[in-house]
Amino acid sequence: MKVSIIIPVYNEFRTFSQVLERVRRAPLPAGCVKEIVVIDDGSTDGTEQVHGEPLGEVTHRRISHSGKGSAIRAGIELATGDIVLIQDGDLEYDPDDYARMLEPIVSGEADIVYGSRFLRLPVAMALPNRIANRILTAAANLLYGAQLTDEATAYKAFRATVLGEIHLECRRFEFCPEVTAKARRLGYRIHEVPVSYNPRGIAEGKKIRARDGWEALWTLLKYRF
Repeated sequence: MKVSIIIPVYNEFRTFSQVLERVRRAPLPAGCVKEIVVIDDGSTDGTEQVHGEPLGEVTHRRISHSGKGSAIRAGIELATGDIVLIQDGDLEYDPDDYARMLEPIVSGEADIVYGSRFLRLPVAMALPNRIANRILTAAANLLYGAQLTDEATAYKAFRATVLGEIHLECRRFEFCPEVTAKARRLGYRIHEVPVSYNPRGIAEGKKIRARDGWEALWTLLKYRF
């Protein structure tokens, strides 16, 4: 099976070369091969220099700055794999968790897998982020019967045929609630596995803000009603 790893990236010059190397080295389940799809969302800090030349198994495209959701949608259009996995362009999530993320799909146990940050030991997450996470997860569970512990995780993997059924409209950070809502409305169960998490703050380049939390909550409500 081919696994397409989509990396939306915006102004991550300090970390992106490390991310790309770790993604390249990350082990996959037996019988899987890797395709890396980098979408640069109009970076202005030199990030494009990291992937500006042909990189073997890496496909890359630069788009005008319009948000993470737009970059993910562009990556899905380019992906040719049987499975699609989303990887952020920073070091918060560990590519060594790929095998754990992908195994339920490879084995036929699941069509969608989310990497939960809360199925392991307590996570050192800022209190406002933790509260927002709990609210969004509770809303997804209440509105869609999702039975999740971490709706807003960035680590999401899908059988490609599932994404083919979902018409995404997201532009910014509302990808997570939109894909959760639409997958559940189609009747797909979302499987969770524990993953590692190394949180960063705004000073380290974290881009999500309070308004994005409100937008995520509105997205869950909008697609339910």
